[in-house]
Amino acid sequence: MPIVPDTKNWTWVLEKPCPDCGYDSTATAFDEIPGYVRENVAAFRQVLSGEGLTMRPDDSTWSPLEYSAHVRDVYRIMLARLELMLVLVDPQFPNWNQDATAIEQHYNAQDPSVVADELATAGIAFADTLAQVHSGELGRMGFRGDGSAFTVESLAKYALHDPIHHLWDVTK
Repeated sequence: MPIVPDTKNWTWVLEKPCPDCGYDSTATAFDEIPGYVRENVAAFRQVLSGEGLTMRPDDSTWSPLEYSAHVRDVYRIMLARLELMLVLVDPQFPNWNQDATAIEQHYNAQDPSVVADELATAGIAFADTLAQVHSGELGRMGFRGDGSAFTVESLAKYALHDPIHHLWDVTK
């Protein structure tokens, strides 16, 4: 059975803690985010060394491999958006349909060791780029296709929730 697409607007995580995974963007300092990303990358590498990676716990939940491939792509997309924000004035982000990507890229059929390496590469690139952001760049803006506005700082905090939440999904 296919997963029902997620149509929620998760930008509320910028205003209050996530009741599921506990992530609290309001208590997260920007300069802490690269370290959290690196920790998350290491934790996903551990997940991807385990057993049962393609097993879905139920018909409405991705497998650990699917979540890991998604997190890899989140890091890639957020890095691209961050880079746009750092070089352009008020960029409009290309739309990304995460659910279509999961189907088109056959997340659950990918090689876990390749996903682990690609997730690490993408996550570390995101963390390294964040670590190089100067305080004067934190307010630079970017816009999602639905009109949601982000600063460099809020994009980083928003982006961090997804990998933390999905690590919680696969380890709870």
